[in-house]
Amino acid sequence: MTLQNDLLLRTARGELTERIPVWMMRQAGRVLAEYRAVREKAGSFITLAKTPELAAEVTIQPVDAFGVDAAIIFSDILVIPEAMGLPYEMIESRGPVFPETVRSKADLKRLRVADAESDLGYVLDAIKLTKKELDGRVPLIGFAGAPFTIFCYMTEGKGSKTFSVAKKLLYTDPDFAHALLQQITDSTIAYLKAQIRSGVNLVQLFDSWAGILSPEQYRTFSLPYIKQICDLITDVPITVFAKGAFFARHEIGQLSCDVVGLDWNMDPHESRQLIPDRVLQGNLDPCVLYADFAQIRAEAKRMISAFGHQHYIANLGHGIYPDTDPDKARCFIDAVKEFGAA
Repeated sequence: MTLQNDLLLRTARGELTERIPVWMMRQAGRVLAEYRAVREKAGSFITLAKTPELAAEVTIQPVDAFGVDAAIIFSDILVIPEAMGLPYEMIESRGPVFPETVRSKADLKRLRVADAESDLGYVLDAIKLTKKELDGRVPLIGFAGAPFTIFCYMTEGKGSKTFSVAKKLLYTDPDFAHALLQQITDSTIAYLKAQIRSGVNLVQLFDSWAGILSPEQYRTFSLPYIKQICDLITDVPITVFAKGAFFARHEIGQLSCDVVGLDWNMDPHESRQLIPDRVLQGNLDPCVLYADFAQIRAEAKRMISAFGHQHYIANLGHGIYPDTDPDKARCFIDAVKEFGAA
């Protein structure tokens, strides 16, 4: 299908473009009243994510509401551990919780490498339906969690400020850690390839907890597995977003990825020097969207001046916060379009 707006795709491929493309992480839902209505109809987050018709509906909502240059499929990074045999629950005000955890080699016997078609068919169906309903308006982004981030949840059992249980295992049982990370990696590669077969135009890896590791640990327990994924995802552009891993920017830029996502603590000029041969994505602090319209416009303009008008995708430095005024989000998108013309 020919895309009517392929700006993001051309930029991700390293082509020169007439304008900076823009989208927002976690744009599918959260801030929109339309999303909350569908979420209420679904009854739970997990039901919403597992119902292709509803997932497609909320995926498309921000394209209509904000005029972003891409849709990102509505799903969750934790579908991978569930597909491997470790189901999770989404508890209001607490977030994801795993009733059981994996913390030893014996526990690994309960897991399997996920079969994308059978275990994650609901995501693939949502992708196919979204592609049909988008009708070529904008590209569709697929995604997965990076192996170390998924490892954190599977071993800790819930969100954490420190993920000390997960990090303890890196020191006390590195063989187990590598075995679990490899299973996650194998599952993720199969999953992303299935997403691509189902129609996504590019994919993103979210290493949300990269910043809790030391540089040495990151080189040992995260980068090698991200490298495996990047080396085997070759049909569409791939973005690596490692939140907090400012120390690994040069090494991430050496991977066979196309785009490197940056959080708001990563300086654009320094990042260009460290990653000269990749497209950069980011990195407005989501809290800027609490400011008034004039300041949002000024911050967007400043960000664009720092990154430049080519080989750059405008985005937030992390997901949009759920209490953001949708008009403020729209102001950001409109400002990038205004100031981002080449």
